[in-house]
Parts: sequence; structure tokens; C-alpha cells
Amino acid sequence: MRVLLDTCVLSELYKPEPLAAVYEAVNNVPDENLYLSVVTLGEISKGITLLPDSRRKQELSVWFAHIEHAYSERLLPINAETATIWGEITAKAQKDGIVINASDGLIAATALQHGLHLMTRNVKDFESAHVMLINPWMKET
Repeated sequence: MRVLLDTCVLSELYKPEPLAAVYEAVNNVPDENLYLSVVTLGEISKGITLLPDSRRKQELSVWFAHIEHAYSERLLPINAETATIWGEITAKAQKDGIVINASDGLIAATALQHGLHLMTRNVKDFESAHVMLINPWMKET
């Protein structure tokens, strides 16, 4: 199984004590089958940039550089096909009265384009896109 990691998964793994179910779910997938969207990098970069200068900001910046390097061969870009899929899934959702924000829509489109499962806690944000979802947080309840 090949998996696209949502931003919330990386955030969970950064915690000093991540939830065991999330840690196990990620570690049960071989590294070569784990992918990131460039959108996830953008979301993390935005979060770090918004922080005031501090030790935490410096630590997160180092972590971010590590993530960029670790996933450099498994970092999926947005291209014309991704954009077309994004347009289709967000339009279908809109017709059903559902709003998918741009970031989530692009992450969903990336997963669909590459035939990947999407690991996330935020399943409601992606359900209307008909992405194959994995929610390791459900194991904790």
C-alpha cells in the first residue's frame, strides 16, 4: 500500500509523545511507500513562518528541513493533471453543498492522481473527494 501523509500526521509525529496508533500506522508502511504533497510543505512552512522568533521556531525549522530532505524523492508536485482533478472534485462537492478548502482539495487530488491512500485525522475534510482514507486516530477510541 502506498500512502500520502496529511499534514496532521507529520504534526502528530513531531510531538514528544505521538499517539501510538499513529506512530505504528506510519511505521507499518515501508518508507519508500510514504509520500508527501508539496501542499503539506506549504502548510508547515506557513505555520512556522507565523510563529514569533523563538527556540520553538528554530526547532521546527530544523525539523522542516529534515522532512524536506527525507521526502525529497517522494515529494509529489502539483501539475496540470492534479489541477484538473482538483477542479473536478471541488466542483462536485460544491454542487452537493460541500466546501473543500484549496489545500485539502489539492492534497486529495494528489492522492487520487497517484492512486494513494491518504492518512489523515480529518476524514470529514476528504470524504466528499472519494479518496481512500486511513485514520489511525480511530484506533485510539
